[in-house]
Amino acid sequence: MQKRLLGPSLAGFMKYSHLAIDMRKALAQNPNLLRTLIGMGVTLIILLAYAVYGATIESEVYIYEAKSNESEVTLENVSKFHNQEENSTVWTWDAQLNGTNLTWINLTGNDLSPSATISISNAAGIYSHPDLGNDDAEEFSCSDSCKNENEHTVNSSGGFAEIVSLTDPDPALRGKGSLYADSKSEAYEKSVDIIATTFEPASVRITVIEDGNREVNPNIKLTQVNEELKSVEQFEVDAATEFMWALAAVIGCFSMVLVPSFTVYFAARAKQKKVELKLDAAKAELDSESNPNEIESKLENEKDIEDKEGSVDRESVNITYNIQNIAIQDSVLIDSNISSESE
Repeated sequence: MQKRLLGPSLAGFMKYSHLAIDMRKALAQNPNLLRTLIGMGVTLIILLAYAVYGATIESEVYIYEAKSNESEVTLENVSKFHNQEENSTVWTWDAQLNGTNLTWINLTGNDLSPSATISISNAAGIYSHPDLGNDDAEEFSCSDSCKNENEHTVNSSGGFAEIVSLTDPDPALRGKGSLYADSKSEAYEKSVDIIATTFEPASVRITVIEDGNREVNPNIKLTQVNEELKSVEQFEVDAATEFMWALAAVIGCFSMVLVPSFTVYFAARAKQKKVELKLDAAKAELDSESNPNEIESKLENEKDIEDKEGSVDRESVNITYNIQNIAIQDSVLIDSNISSESE
């Protein structure tokens, strides 16, 4: 019963609907259009489904996270030297760092004279840049801009100076990173290998140069950051979110393909309708030019009919007249006969 009800309605829609008529015309002009659209849609759905499946079910990507442990370094062997020739005071400190998984080395100085300079030196060399550690820095990458030098020096400003440095600019050595592995145990081993580094030699020297003969040593603070592997997890995505993105991608792709095509098609249809209107107008004009001949022939036919009707009327009048004459003659004869008999 449902099939009988749906059949005529669908047939009627395909027969009388303007959209269905346009679709039939479009398919008649390009029989491969429907096949192309269905093929593109199925291909996109398969690719997107495989991408979501590969990212959620059988993902070979693992995310590792390292924990940053910051600690303050003890400064040793503080010494002061007054250079009488240059009238300056030189302060020096020595420190021994923990080179295991060492990433950040940060030096700050307070209570410095206005023209003082502070520097940090290491035999292996460390990476630093004035914008390193600056959250407002734009288009900055330590891998491209940081310089590896044995000594980095900055000038104090308002009695304060800071040097932020790295043992290696590779971001994979700190924070979060990703890697490919066939299992979680393999991913864990690879994560340990990435984070596990040793910085040698780990000894550094800090130097502060101030003008004049300074008696009060400045406040110097040296901190280091060592990384420790925190977790390794398989990369997963939210299926619902990915489905929405996939749906948006399919709609966007079809829109990019269909909108220009249907725009051209409807433009062609509009142009064709204009041509059809012009043809109808020309046909009507031709019909109007041929109408006078038809009218004239109709008038001639009507005239012939009127002539025939007139002749018939005249014949009937003549017959009536003749009948009247005969009746009059008969009455005259009868009257004459009657009068002769009376005599």
